[in-house]
Amino acid sequence: MRISILGTGNMGDALGTQWARAGHELTVAGRDMDKAAALARRLGPAARAGTWAEAAAFGDVVLLAVRDHGIPAVLEAVGAADGALRGRVLIDCTNPVVPGAFTLVEPHSSSMAARIAQRAVGAHVIKAFNLCHADVWRMTPPLFHGRPLSVPLCGDDRDALSTVSSLVSDLGCVPVLGGGLERAGLLESTAAFMMGLWINAGADAQAVLPPLEFAMGEPGGLNDRP
Repeated sequence: MRISILGTGNMGDALGTQWARAGHELTVAGRDMDKAAALARRLGPAARAGTWAEAAAFGDVVLLAVRDHGIPAVLEAVGAADGALRGRVLIDCTNPVVPGAFTLVEPHSSSMAARIAQRAVGAHVIKAFNLCHADVWRMTPPLFHGRPLSVPLCGDDRDALSTVSSLVSDLGCVPVLGGGLERAGLLESTAAFMMGLWINAGADAQAVLPPLEFAMGEPGGLNDRP
């Protein structure tokens, strides 16, 4: 698969490294061509650096891996409003979160993923990979007490969801369909809330929810009856 990475930060590095190992071809673009070239070298012989326009033209899949405040400028640079990403799978892994406060930057607006879809004419936007720190994606694989990490995906296009699901599987993770793009805001809010638990409260965020078999209470108990 041909994958373009927009951004030269930790998320592009972590996910790009795993996808290069899985045999995909990659093009990296960023504001600084030297940084893009350095990241391409780290990713190995399957990767190269390119301009924004070259990255937009290259990938069947495009990973948008920049800070939330930089998204409008990057989409403008690749010509998204003019249809440069039309028909492409556009993965949004961003978190529009206020540092330290762990609230959403625009709590009363549509999701970041929906705003990206409005700017990227004709692209198939999928929200994914936003719930974990970049270093989790560097794990080979992300396995916890014998259980692989599940990765929720939100999007409207069935083929795009299938494509991103395969990229999730390449990481040794399990894709979980979370609904249409209208539910992407829930993923963004979940990330903000869980980050607050991890960082501000020092709590195990996973511990706030019961395992699936206890989701309705004690199995076989009163709460499990129809």
